Amino acid sequence: MKFAIVVLAAALAPAWAQEIKLPSNIEALADKADEAVTVTMDKSMLRLAAKFLNSKDGEDAEARQLIAGLDSIYVRSFEFSHEGAYNMSDVDSLRNQLRGPAWGRLVGVRSKNGENVDVYFKDAGQGKLGGIFVVDAEPKELTIVHIAGTLDPEKIADLSGDFGIPSLETFETHREAQ
Repeated sequence: MKFAIVVLAAALAPAWAQEIKLPSNIEALADKADEAVTVTMDKSMLRLAAKFLNSKDGEDAEARQLIAGLDSIYVRSFEFSHEGAYNMSDVDSLRNQLRGPAWGRLVGVRSKNGENVDVYFKDAGQGKLGGIFVVDAEPKELTIVHIAGTLDPEKIADLSGDFGIPSLETFETHREAQ
């Protein structure tokens, strides 16, 4: 399972609840999955998590500052023993919600083996991001990550590997493998 995607998804929970509606069929997939990861962190949970970071440690201090602008992190990741365990129309309904002036698709990957990955950014103006949404739909896996809040694009890499957000190295390794 793509641990990096799971971590990235964990960063954006409140905005998901307000802007993007997760189909109930997707939430119900946890019962069908061989492995299910669910991360739901709203603003208060993120603030609590930030308290465990050492403000005197350079990396922790940067992560703490980055978290201050986040509203939520949602991650839903499911692994199945067989193909067809989830309905692709539910995934498409999520993608359709991301069409519009605020959201833009930055990355789109389609492969013959059934791997479909999309990364969307929400423009918050003034050179800031208002959110990130990642959908990784594979024949036996489905991962959805939504991070809501104000992010400095230059600081996104600082979230890599923290709070269940996948390491950007994982994305780079995946891209190079293709």
